[in-house]
Amino acid sequence: MATNEATVKWLGRRQEFEYADGVAGYTMVLIRLVVGYWFLHAGWGKFAFVAGEPFDAAGYLANAETPIMPLFEFVVGTPWLLEFTNVMIPLGEFLIGLGLILGALVRLAAFFGGVLMVLFYLGNADWANGYVNGDLLGLLMFVLVGVFAAGRILGVDAYLEDTEFVKRRPWLRYLLG
Repeated sequence: MATNEATVKWLGRRQEFEYADGVAGYTMVLIRLVVGYWFLHAGWGKFAFVAGEPFDAAGYLANAETPIMPLFEFVVGTPWLLEFTNVMIPLGEFLIGLGLILGALVRLAAFFGGVLMVLFYLGNADWANGYVNGDLLGLLMFVLVGVFAAGRILGVDAYLEDTEFVKRRPWLRYLLG
């Protein structure tokens, strides 16, 4: 098995490490697909035509015990913002999942997935058994997918980055990958 070396600078010190070339790629694709399915499925199940009724976050937001309760109270007390939230949670989860599964706009999807996971982590705030829970681990998965540009491995982003359009606009690579 081929190995590659990478270097990171950590606390002012350079550290080299080896990683298994093929295994790393397969692992990133697997993480991207699993997290993508997780979010696609979560969003899909919240759509009114699937769930049988429209998604409504009002009850949860009004009763959550969380350090970001003022934000939740503001959302519940602002009708247009609550309606926006009720549309964007299922739609956002679904689109984030779809982007990850297809490997399209992966860094953008990972960013917004990370934002949702921070809100879920702080919103759920179930830290009775410690601060490490599924929401935090989900956030870490989005960080991995985004940092390692997992869409460049067996994803649409690999093809998009080869287009002349993206080559003329290198800043788009921050959304792809």
